[in-house]
Amino acid sequence: MTGDPTIGPDAIGSGDDTSAPSQRSTSGLLRVLGASFGVAVIIGNTIGVGILRTPGEIAARLPSVPLFLGVWVAGGLYALLGAVSLSEPGAMIPRSGGQYVIVQRALGRFPGFVVGWSDWLSTCGSIAAVSIVMGEYLGPLVPQLAGREAVTAGTVVMLFALLQWRGIRVGDAAQQLTSLLKTMALLGLVAAILLLPHPVQPVVAATTMPAGALLLTAAIVALQAAIYTYDGWTGAIYFGEEIRNPGRDIPRATIGGVLLVLFIYLSINIAFLRVVPIERMAGDPFVAGTAAVAVFGPRGDTIIRILMIVSMLAAVNALLLMASRVPIAMSRDGLLPGVSRVNRGGTPAPALFLSVGVALLFIATNTFDTVLSLLAFFFVASYALSFTSIFVLRRTEPDTPRPYRVIGYPWTTGLALAGSIAFLIASFFGDRANTVRALLLLAASLPVFLLLRRFSRTA
Repeated sequence: MTGDPTIGPDAIGSGDDTSAPSQRSTSGLLRVLGASFGVAVIIGNTIGVGILRTPGEIAARLPSVPLFLGVWVAGGLYALLGAVSLSEPGAMIPRSGGQYVIVQRALGRFPGFVVGWSDWLSTCGSIAAVSIVMGEYLGPLVPQLAGREAVTAGTVVMLFALLQWRGIRVGDAAQQLTSLLKTMALLGLVAAILLLPHPVQPVVAATTMPAGALLLTAAIVALQAAIYTYDGWTGAIYFGEEIRNPGRDIPRATIGGVLLVLFIYLSINIAFLRVVPIERMAGDPFVAGTAAVAVFGPRGDTIIRILMIVSMLAAVNALLLMASRVPIAMSRDGLLPGVSRVNRGGTPAPALFLSVGVALLFIATNTFDTVLSLLAFFFVASYALSFTSIFVLRRTEPDTPRPYRVIGYPWTTGLALAGSIAFLIASFFGDRANTVRALLLLAASLPVFLLLRRFSRTA
């Protein structure tokens, strides 16, 4: 580890400095976070617009209530297998930086670099995408903002960046508050849909259920959509050296967060099915809006817009927190020079504002959709490399203390790895163009890696 532990007047930024010396890690990050923060960042990062839009896509593929709900359970079980597995290296290697830290330690610098830069860029792209959607939903509520989605998005990103610049304690408080509001709003919507009377929906023609090989294909595509909606369950691992007791709190937050997300997702979908029959849900691009209008009438649109804005506030804060942790970890390992400093409030300020700059660039150029589609392949590929890393670390570092060990190892981790590989194969056949582009990006990343490593040695 080659980090710059600069703390003091020459460190970038200010922030509050009320921490005791023992709370500082060797990099200057503060050990002040608990399990509640880990759960909050998982809720904030995972639950987004997807759960409000994806049900229609899945219902179109599998217009059967048992199969529809089964896909959501299966996606949650995949995330749970991953949480049960990655909690081991997350607790064993208490460094901030996400999956990059795990893969770099187990498989080496180049695989770690690929995971790190793809994770960082996709997180910055997600910040841009969520902020733009927030601007789109604010327009009808605040007419002065209509048509100014990019300006609104950029303003939201900068406001959260300035908030986080003050220190990790402020970022922690903001994350716990926004995630709590998001959870309460979603569960409140569920309760309203389940308890309030609603008009009977007109009967529509039943969608034909696929059979044989077509059914298998439909199930795979539907499961892909559900798994993407669960993405974000690794959130707590990004803050390993900032969590006070990582050996205890990372497993608790990661596993507990996934179980909470699974409960919320199933509750939402059961509520949707009460007012929107599966046949009518099939192909609906925004089931949440349809359900809200069915229960609340014309006010439903306003209610669902406010709910989505609250949901996206938690997502932007979580994504910014996570994005800044990847560059500082890579910088300390000599793969991204110049962004390893931490301010007095425990914020990696150069890494934060570098991430903000990339997100704002994506917003200004409207290229975040392209970036996210190109890096979608790496999304599960990173999981596959991380699960492989668990097997490698068990063999190469058998004596390293493990505060938490994978439940059911090697079967649980093996099943998660097999699921990731199957997902990658299905992605290749289902989206071959972007998969090929992703592989070309992988090949192009090697000279970039070599150049950065050489620059680091001469700097």
